[in-house]
Amino acid sequence: MSLLKVKDGTEIFYKDWGTGQPIVFSHGWPLDADAWDAQMVFLGAQGYRVIAHDRRGHGRSGQSWEGNEMNTYADDLAELFEALDLKDAIMIGHSTGGGEVARYLGRHGTSRVAKAVLIGAVPPLMLKTEANPEGLPIDVFDGIRAGTLGNRSQFFKDLAVPFFGFNREGAKVEQGTIDAFWFMGMLGSIKGELDCIKAFSETDFTEDLQKIDIPTLILHGDDDQIVPIKASALRSAELVKGSTLKIIPGAPHGMCTTLADEVNQALLAFIKG
Repeated sequence: MSLLKVKDGTEIFYKDWGTGQPIVFSHGWPLDADAWDAQMVFLGAQGYRVIAHDRRGHGRSGQSWEGNEMNTYADDLAELFEALDLKDAIMIGHSTGGGEVARYLGRHGTSRVAKAVLIGAVPPLMLKTEANPEGLPIDVFDGIRAGTLGNRSQFFKDLAVPFFGFNREGAKVEQGTIDAFWFMGMLGSIKGELDCIKAFSETDFTEDLQKIDIPTLILHGDDDQIVPIKASALRSAELVKGSTLKIIPGAPHGMCTTLADEVNQALLAFIKG
C-alpha cells in the first residue's frame, strides 16, 4: 500500500503502476480507486503510468472529520502531484471525480497537466437554482443523505441498479458489479460520504471550467440517470474553451464498468490525438 500524509495529517491511499506519461484518475461517489480497474489495466498496458487515489473519507484513505469538500479534495490531489513530481499528466475524473479535476485545474492551474477528461461529471452545478433551472432539486440530494444515513448498506445496493443502468429494459444485471459497488461504498467513512453529497451537489464549478486552457474531453452517456446530461456535460462543453464533447448513446452513469471497452478506446484516442 502507498500512503501520502497530507498537510492536515490525513493519509491518502494511492496506487501507482507502470511507467511513461502519467494518467491520474479521480473516482466517483461513494467509490474508490478500484472503480478505475478496467481503465488502469488497459492504459497501463498501452505504456502509460496510471495513478489513482482514494479520496479522503473514501476507500482506504483516512477518515477525517473535516475537509470533506472540494477545495480540500483538490489540495490533496495537488499534494499527490507534488509528492510524485508528476508533469505532462492526463487527468481523468468520473462523476464527483470530474468535479475534483475541475476544481484542481481552477485552483492549481495546468502547469503539470497536458489534457483533461470529464466522464459523467457533476460540473458545472448539479443543484437546481434560479440560475441553473436544469439542475436537480435539493429534495433529490436530501434523499441521498437520508438513504446513506438510514441504511447505507441497503441504499448502496439499491443505488447501484440505476447507476449501471440495470433497471433498463433488456439490461443484463451483473450481481458482481452491484456487489463491488456496495463493497467500495461500505469501505468509506459515513461522515466523509455524507459531507461529499453536499460537495458534489452544491459546488458551482463554472469559474473552474472557464479557467481550463488545455485540451479537454467531455464524455457522457445520454441515459445517465445519476448525473443527467442536460445540466452537466452539455453546459460544461459550452464553458470549457475548445473542449470536445462525446456522447455515448444509451450509456449509463457507470459506463466505465459496463462499457469499459468503448470508454477505453475513446480515452486512448483522445490521449494520443
